[in-house]
Amino acid sequence: MSKQRPTSPPASPDNTISIIGPGMTVVGNCKTEGTIRIEGRIEGGVEAGKAVVVGRNGTVVGDISTQDAVISGRLKGSLKIASRLELQSSCDVDGDIDTRRIVLEEGATVNGTVKMGSRGAKPPSPRK
Repeated sequence: MSKQRPTSPPASPDNTISIIGPGMTVVGNCKTEGTIRIEGRIEGGVEAGKAVVVGRNGTVVGDISTQDAVISGRLKGSLKIASRLELQSSCDVDGDIDTRRIVLEEGATVNGTVKMGSRGAKPPSPRK
């Protein structure tokens, strides 16, 4: 008689956290249904169904589209955030922002236009 191990249900894609680690460079677009944390460099667009976090040493050269975002590092591109955007004091954003709500810490650098309010960015369309 063999013992069967209990199987855990597969993780939901929107609960997945993807990490671009320090020293890592991705050239091309990144898409996820969950959250992506960027501590390295992405040269291309980033689309996440849940959230994007750009760490203090992270860099994105491309557009970001997501539900929520926290930016501590550098971004050269536009931000389309459906719900809440937090720009921390160490961030440097060079591009336009379209969001519903924004939190801007003292010291954050933004060079671009900001559009916000109830008609903010639409969330990324779900994958089929």
